Amino acid sequence: QVQLVESGGGLVQPGGSLRLSCAASGSILSSYTMGWYRQAPGKQRELVAGITSEGITISRDSVKGRFTISRDNAKNTVYLQMNSLKPEDTAVYYCNTYPVPNYYWGQGTQVTVSS
Repeated sequence: QVQLVESGGGLVQPGGSLRLSCAASGSILSSYTMGWYRQAPGKQRELVAGITSEGITISRDSVKGRFTISRDNAKNTVYLQMNSLKPEDTAVYYCNTYPVPNYYWGQGTQVTVSS
């Protein structure tokens, strides 16, 4: 059974940075297009950024120029580098396959941007 484990979240001031990690057991992530998603309180889960197995990336307009998705296939891990964080980035962040989330959702990692 595939298990996705997200980590790296925390409390950060506006303008700060965080690096999220997504590690998988039971599957080889390098074979799949992976995505980082987020869900803010009272809102639907949304895609933040995605990366293909070849390293082609996409991201939503609101994070372009601030967030960078990457992957280390040797470590079976996907990353999300988040810079210039804003209060509206506050959410629980998850990883899964994209465009269709094929795996059970992990517990996510909380990102809170506040002064």
